[in-house]
Formats: sequence, structure tokens, C-alpha cells
Amino acid sequence: MNSVCRAVALRISELLKQKGMTQYRLAMNSGITHSTLKNIMHETIKDSLLSTVILIASGFDMTVSEFLDSPLFLEENLNI
Repeated sequence: MNSVCRAVALRISELLKQKGMTQYRLAMNSGITHSTLKNIMHETIKDSLLSTVILIASGFDMTVSEFLDSPLFLEENLNI
């Protein structure tokens, strides 16, 4: 079983390969610094927010996808 940090890094790697995208391009497209993305990929950032959301969704007996399936989480409705 992977940690959340590892799962995020693996998923990013999969998507980078599928889309033929570099980490640098992803950083530019997502608005985060390249160094932040590198830290995520090397699992040196231990951001607990996703872990917390997973636990909260589990507390509601639902998946994270179900929890996030709301207009509240649409990009145009968020201040990111």
C-alpha cells in the first residue's frame, strides 16, 4: 500500500507520461513552482490535506470522488 504522497507522485508520473508533458510544463500549467513539484515527486512534501480529505470522505462512508463530486469544487467556483 502506498502513502498518499507516494500515490500522488505515482499518479503525476503516469499522467506526465500519458500526456507527453514535462514536470516543468506541469508546474507552469498548474501555477506551482517547479521546485514544489520536484519536492512532491521526491516525496519531501508531506501535505496532509489530501490525507485529511480521504479520512473525511471515509467518515461519510464515501469515496473521495463522491465527496468531491459537487459544484463547490469546480475550478471556476474556487479561489485557487
